[in-house]
Amino acid sequence: MKKFCLITLVALLTLSQSGFAQVNHTTLATGTQAPDFSLPGIDGKTYTLQSFKDAKVLAVVFICNHCPTSQAYEDRLVKLTSDYAPKGVKVVAINPNNPASLRLDELGYSDVGDSFEDMKVRAKDRHFNFPYLYDGETEITSNKYGPVATPHIFIFDKDRKLRYNGRIDDMENPAKTPRSLDARNAIDAVLAGKEVAVPVTKTFGCSIKWAEKQDWIQKATVTWANEPVKLDTIDAAGIANLVKNKSDKLRLINLWATWCGPCVAEFPELVTIMHLYRDRGLELVTISADDPSRKDKALSFLKDKQASGPNYIYTGDDKYKMIEAVDPKWDGALPYTMLVDPDGKVIYGKQGIINPEELKKIIWDDPLMGRIYK
Repeated sequence: MKKFCLITLVALLTLSQSGFAQVNHTTLATGTQAPDFSLPGIDGKTYTLQSFKDAKVLAVVFICNHCPTSQAYEDRLVKLTSDYAPKGVKVVAINPNNPASLRLDELGYSDVGDSFEDMKVRAKDRHFNFPYLYDGETEITSNKYGPVATPHIFIFDKDRKLRYNGRIDDMENPAKTPRSLDARNAIDAVLAGKEVAVPVTKTFGCSIKWAEKQDWIQKATVTWANEPVKLDTIDAAGIANLVKNKSDKLRLINLWATWCGPCVAEFPELVTIMHLYRDRGLELVTISADDPSRKDKALSFLKDKQASGPNYIYTGDDKYKMIEAVDPKWDGALPYTMLVDPDGKVIYGKQGIINPEELKKIIWDDPLMGRIYK
C-alpha cells in the first residue's frame, strides 16, 4: 500500500504544479442541513432525501469502485448497514467520481471502473445491501457535500442536521482491528440523543475525481505518446525464453502482424490493458509475424499505437518453429494472445480477438494483482 500512496502523492503534486485550474470543494460544516439530491441508483430507482424520510439516522457515504481504500471498507459498510437497520439507521452510498477524470494507471487497482454500469457490477459482486447512487455525470450533489476522499461518511440526525463527517474507522486494512470506530460511535451517540464526542475526523483514501481533472488525463496521454517505441528482432529460442518468463512480472504476449485485420483491430485494447496494469507488474510483449522486410511498417504501426513495451519481430525462416516456441497448443492463426505467470505457467491462451473484459478479469484474479487488501 505504501507504493500506491506514494504514486498518488506524486501524481497529486504533479497536478498541483502543472498550472491546471483547481476548484475548491468545501466540506459540509457540522450542524448544516443535509443538501437534497436526486440521483439514479443502480436498481433503476431515483433517490432523494425524501426516500429516507423515516430514518432516525441517515449515513451518506461517498465511495467508488477503483480506490483500494474504498474497496477495503466495502464489507464493513455492508455490516454497518445490516447491524443498524433494526435501529432505524439508513445507509446510502454515492459515487462522486467523473469516469472521464480517471487515468488508466489509477484503474489498475480495480477490475472495474467508476461508470454507472461498473457500479452495478461491483455492487453485485460485493453484495451491497444499501442503495448505490451515481453522481459522476454532474457532481452537483458531491459539490454540495464536499467529500475529501473515498470513503468519506456524513452522518445526519432525524432532523437531517450533520452530526459527524470523516472516516469510517481508523484502520484501512480490514484484516486488522480498528482502534476507533468513529462512524459507529457517532451513530450510537445520535441514536442515544447525545452529542458526538468527535464530530469531525480526517479522511484517508483516493482523491475525488472531479470533472476538472480531465486535464490530467490529457497530460497522461501526451506522456504516453512521447514514450519511446522500439522493435527488436527475435528468433525461436528467444521466444521460448520469453514464454519461460524468468521475471517477477505477469507477462502478456501478443502475436500479431500488420496484414492481419483482427490483429490490428484488437491491438488498442492490449495497449489499454498495458496502461492499466503495468505499474502493478504487468508486461505487454508483442511479437510481429511480419516478414522482416516489413520491419519499418511494423514499427510505424507500433509507434502509432503507443506500444512502448518490449516489441519484437520474428526473423526465423520457419514460422512453425515460432508456433512451437510460443505454445504447442496454438494452431498458428493470428492473432494469438497468452498470459504467462513468472513461473512460466500459461494461465490464458486465446487464438483470435480477445474479449478485453474477460482478459482484464483474468489478470485481476491472478495472485500478483487483485485487491491490495484481500
